[in-house]
Amino acid sequence: MRALLQALATLGPVGYFPVAPASAASAVVVLIGWFIPPSSLPVALALIAAGAAVAVWASGEAEKTLGHDAKSIVADEVVGQSLALLLVPRAPIGFAAAFVLFRLFDVWKPLGVRGLQRLPGGYGVVADDVGAGLIACAAFHAGWWGMRRMGWLS
Repeated sequence: MRALLQALATLGPVGYFPVAPASAASAVVVLIGWFIPPSSLPVALALIAAGAAVAVWASGEAEKTLGHDAKSIVADEVVGQSLALLLVPRAPIGFAAAFVLFRLFDVWKPLGVRGLQRLPGGYGVVADDVGAGLIACAAFHAGWWGMRRMGWLS
């Protein structure tokens, strides 16, 4: 069971990517998100909530072997990047912007997001990415709204 949870926490080989495994995991989420059909907001939120629960459990167990918030634990990126993609228009620029914004806020950790890492076990691993994903989502939609308002987008 521990091996399965570790594989979930690292997304199999993705967490062991030699350079920036968190960015690699986010890119995988964006790529998968591009190819799966969009779902309604309630369904998407339910799936993200279920994914977050699994990520907390798997990440907490993986920490016992890999260490506290080890770089190879990337299940948290799945949750955060999924939040950042909520209601993003299905356009390459939209998906790219959501990716960049999530990576920016995941590294920067503004607005108290950094403090969420102090939560115990898998909660601390996942919570900061939830915060970064929500901020990225808000920033994307504020920017998208502003660009539409100014006539830069149709």
